[in-house]
Amino acid sequence: MKTEMLVLIWLAAGNLSAQPMAVHSDADRQIFREYLHAIEPYRNTRRETLLEKTALFFLEKPYMSHTLEGGHKEQLTANLQAFDCTTFVETVIALTLTAAADAPSFNTFLDELQALRYRDGVIAGYASRLHYATDWLFENEQRDLLHNISASLGGVRQEKPLRFMSAHRDAYIRLKEDDAMLTRIIDMEDRISRRGGFYYLPKELIGVREKDIPHMSVVLFTTDIAGLDVTHMGFSFKRGEELTFLHASSAAMKVVADEQTISEYAREQGSCTGIVVSVINPAYSK
Repeated sequence: MKTEMLVLIWLAAGNLSAQPMAVHSDADRQIFREYLHAIEPYRNTRRETLLEKTALFFLEKPYMSHTLEGGHKEQLTANLQAFDCTTFVETVIALTLTAAADAPSFNTFLDELQALRYRDGVIAGYASRLHYATDWLFENEQRDLLHNISASLGGVRQEKPLRFMSAHRDAYIRLKEDDAMLTRIIDMEDRISRRGGFYYLPKELIGVREKDIPHMSVVLFTTDIAGLDVTHMGFSFKRGEELTFLHASSAAMKVVADEQTISEYAREQGSCTGIVVSVINPAYSK
């Protein structure tokens, strides 16, 4: 169908205009128009409210893994029809920033998404994407968009060399047979590992501190898997006295407000060590 055909468009004029083309469909543009109509009453509300309403707009949307791994050329992919856990978080933040803009447009959304997903907002091949969640957080903290508050919640610092991608190259289609790209990924992993780690809240402390975790914080679930920092992400979601979370769930195969609290979820994941909690700067503007 015509509406399902992928189209290539040049990004909006401005400092991102020289970047590679973005991939999306006519259906994505239609969902974006529906989103703008739905979010209009909340555009001038607090950033927290705008984030919540944006995330809830996508409830029940399908889960789809490996949403960014198609093709052999790194391009900006904007998919509003199905999500993995990372693209759900990125899309909600990018749309929230777009809705808060003076003149929200689909091209503004693409710009925000690219700035979130790529180092310095520049697409320069596969290695320029922020593959590791704590690297993604670090880079967006440098932009003053996000702030890791885990230390203030009683968190501890985790120093852990990140080597998962290079150690499992066969699991990544872009690395499997590309030695030059593998070298760039190893260089990237080395740079991240030299930063000295990151703060996270151990899972045995989540229940104790959950009342201090802000509604609609970005929550990264840390892991003891060798070479890896995070296995899942979503948004904290206060439902009455409970702190659950909104996420694209591989178990439910859709975007859900989880029935479990964050503490329960972390406790049941054998490899989970805790969570990184980050808040979005309410005053952020590009």
